Amino acid sequence: MRTTFGRTFLPAAMVLLAALLIVGIALKLLVSSYMKEQAVSSLEKDGQAICELASAYYSSETSASRHDFMLNLTLVSRVSGGDAVIFDREGILLLCSDAPFGCKHQGLQVNRSYIDRVLEKGKVVDTGRFKGLYEESRFVVTQPLFHAVNGKLLGFVMVSAPTRDYMQVERRISNIYIMLSVLVVAAAMIIMSIYARQQSKPLRAMAKAAHAFGHGDLNARVRLDKGYTRETEELALAFNNMASSLQKTEYQRQEFVANVSHELKTPMTTISGYLDGILDGTIPEERREHYMRIVSDETKRLSRLVRSMLDISRLQEQAIPDEKKTRFDLLECVGRVLLTFEGKITGKDLQVDVDFPDCPVYTRAAEDSITQVVYNLLDNAVKFCPQGGELSIRITKTNQKAYVGIANSGQTIPAEELPLVFDRFHKLDKSRSENRDGWGLGLYIVKTIISSHGENISVTSRDGRTEFSFTLPIVI
Repeated sequence: MRTTFGRTFLPAAMVLLAALLIVGIALKLLVSSYMKEQAVSSLEKDGQAICELASAYYSSETSASRHDFMLNLTLVSRVSGGDAVIFDREGILLLCSDAPFGCKHQGLQVNRSYIDRVLEKGKVVDTGRFKGLYEESRFVVTQPLFHAVNGKLLGFVMVSAPTRDYMQVERRISNIYIMLSVLVVAAAMIIMSIYARQQSKPLRAMAKAAHAFGHGDLNARVRLDKGYTRETEELALAFNNMASSLQKTEYQRQEFVANVSHELKTPMTTISGYLDGILDGTIPEERREHYMRIVSDETKRLSRLVRSMLDISRLQEQAIPDEKKTRFDLLECVGRVLLTFEGKITGKDLQVDVDFPDCPVYTRAAEDSITQVVYNLLDNAVKFCPQGGELSIRITKTNQKAYVGIANSGQTIPAEELPLVFDRFHKLDKSRSENRDGWGLGLYIVKTIISSHGENISVTSRDGRTEFSFTLPIVI
């Protein structure tokens, strides 16, 4: 399995080596071209100077002039580091700068084609070995020599320098470049290794946290560091958010199991106890009908609990599909549900305040589900409203939304309890000894239904008045 360092360094190393290779080739070509241009330029200058000296010598036949010419020729040759050779018009070697008073090459004749090329071009620049004269590779510049007075062709001047000196400079530059390249690659490996470790550090931390989380440590999180890149920080935040969400889900699952177990335990114990009492004769025959009714009520309560949990499961699976939504009058729906509570409202002598618009308010939703929402909210409002209290139902609308509010007077819900009222099995009475008709699922179902429509529901409670309000879209 390839590591982050391998995945990071290999492409970078290939790019770096390719760049160094291209730069090295370009540098070698540039240096070689520059060195050759410098050598040829220097030889051309030396050749021009020697031509001027030789022209002056051949224009004056005195021995003093000849002696001066030989000295100057030797001096120019030594200063320039090259060799100068003078040929006559037929290409026969007359003298060499390294032995102006006698040279073993005297009498050597060059090819006629070479002489013709020099006369044609006026100057010839070559690189290589000059057979019979030089056995090593050299830069050679040959140009014609003319009489200073009458301009007649006197011969040719050949100036040359060995290429090995220039090649040594080129090799020295190449060696320095190779050494620097090796140092650059080594430094790059070290830097990339450190960089890869720094980049893989958060990944290892996330892998460690994920491993711990997978083995039951729900508090495992990735520690954020200011040195992280933006992408790595976003990944760490996403992991932490996912872990928090999963932790919350797990806690909710545990709480759900505990609550269901608690809610099922009491009716199951009651049913089992009464049935055992009937079967073993502990309960007298004349009281059996009474206890059988209690068993029937508890069974119905269990049935309602199961039905509620099935409703919740169904609603959580998916949003309300459009084909199940219909257009209906929200006023008529709320009014119809309100009529079903007439008996309970009358029994508690409640004062009902209804605030509806004068015209119908049409919405598009799952009518049965909205009916259940209104029913659950009214049931809670009536249930927790004290004897002789006030019940308020209002519907207001804007251009796009309808707002339904159901409020009741009574005990104020503590502020710390408000965010929890829509949770499953949440009850204000933690002992669950009161309100045996409630499971703490009604408001959770309400919240689930409204959310499945893409709408919002909220609750406020202050100064002895509690109000639940939710929104629905308005259609024409």
